[in-house]
Amino acid sequence: MVKIFIDGSAGTTGLRIYDRLSARQDLEIIKLPEELRKDLSARKDAINSSDVTFLCLPDQSAIEAVTLIENKNVAVIDTSTAHRVMDGWEYGFPELSNRRERIANSKRIANPGCHASGFIALTEPLVKAGLLKKDAKLSCFSLTGYSGGGKKMIAEYESEEKPQSFFAPRQYALSQSHKHLPEMKIITGLENAPAFCPVVGDFACGMEVTVPVFKSDLNGGSIADVKEVLRSAYKGNIVHFDEDVSENGFLSANSFSGRDDMSVTVYGNEDRILLVSRFDNLGKGASGAAIQNMNIILGIKEDIGLNV
Repeated sequence: MVKIFIDGSAGTTGLRIYDRLSARQDLEIIKLPEELRKDLSARKDAINSSDVTFLCLPDQSAIEAVTLIENKNVAVIDTSTAHRVMDGWEYGFPELSNRRERIANSKRIANPGCHASGFIALTEPLVKAGLLKKDAKLSCFSLTGYSGGGKKMIAEYESEEKPQSFFAPRQYALSQSHKHLPEMKIITGLENAPAFCPVVGDFACGMEVTVPVFKSDLNGGSIADVKEVLRSAYKGNIVHFDEDVSENGFLSANSFSGRDDMSVTVYGNEDRILLVSRFDNLGKGASGAAIQNMNIILGIKEDIGLNV
């Protein structure tokens, strides 16, 4: 029986992972009593007793947790930002070129950020194919449900006394220093981080990432070429290319709420192209991706235990 420990199981990502894994018969989840949940010694024992540990912690706590590992056979999947662009850690987006085998052979997996997942899925294959210029100066507009903000934001949005401003979309990260920007640049191979505009809306789960591309951003080619590159890149059931899936000309950001897959689509015309990904910020944007990476490490079907 494979032993799993979720360090930080009380947070939104940890809770979703536990919910997905608790019904599985092939896994044993190591659980600490509530009074020992933050006890360093108890956590150390649990981590080193596991086959796979999920770190669902703030960055500094995740870094500290890694220092507790003495058992070289423990595989770690870190859902924090701490290790995403760090040497010795594999970036956990298996659909990207050459990533799946590297994940399978690694003991240190950095789970991608939610906004970053949508941006990278849209742009990395185009850069790799030489269709999107590496020096393109892109923008990224991302709509997310409030569950991505953790328990505090969830409580604020679900309070009967929430302010009127919470009923409308709210843009944040106005300083252009969002924590996902390093991976959005480095993992794609782009020379410039995008101008990034994340917006939180009054809905619990879901994410819609849009990257506008001008014809001048391409090394020749057409909108048909863009579609073909993405269609060829995503033929599985977790990340899949779709033709027009709009609802009477609209795209809802919560269409994939509760799911663990991602839809990639292309809209626009020859001069102005819109790359769009839709998924659940807690699904392929966090917990679902972490479980997919665990399945790969264990050598079993990637979608076991996922809602796709």
